[in-house]
Amino acid sequence: MNLLDILSIDCIRAPLAASDKLGVINELVDVLASTGRVKDPAALKEAVWTREQTRTTGIGHGLAIPHGKCAGMSGLAMAIGKPAQPMDFDSIDRQPVRLVVLLASPPDRTSDHIQALAQVSRLMMMEQFRQRVYEAKSAQEIFDLLRSQQQAPVPGRA
Repeated sequence: MNLLDILSIDCIRAPLAASDKLGVINELVDVLASTGRVKDPAALKEAVWTREQTRTTGIGHGLAIPHGKCAGMSGLAMAIGKPAQPMDFDSIDRQPVRLVVLLASPPDRTSDHIQALAQVSRLMMMEQFRQRVYEAKSAQEIFDLLRSQQQAPVPGRA
């Protein structure tokens, strides 16, 4: 899966205006809504927040991947936000979050949803790439980093 199929530069906010977990989720859902990717932002906010309450999506290494499924979406959508300052996200490693990747999908796209979550996780586990994203100053820089990584050949694959 190529993440650029579900992400465009207008869905990246660097820096985010919000500085708390709920505010960041709401801001990123609003970004998706403003680009027409979400028809019912209130339902998606509720789905993502409900999921977040069951278990934190702050997965460690400065990354959070809040996600949810919502009826009325035509396909997967992703928004990325970089907090102005590292923020508390109740991460499993107790470290502040430096990047938030929100993933939304229709209820019937479970396999694609899981593939997208796995792809984000794989990318962000690459330490050099992760640091470059954390050092990025703009949405364009983050997008360009993702684009260069998504176009790079995968080691071991022809």
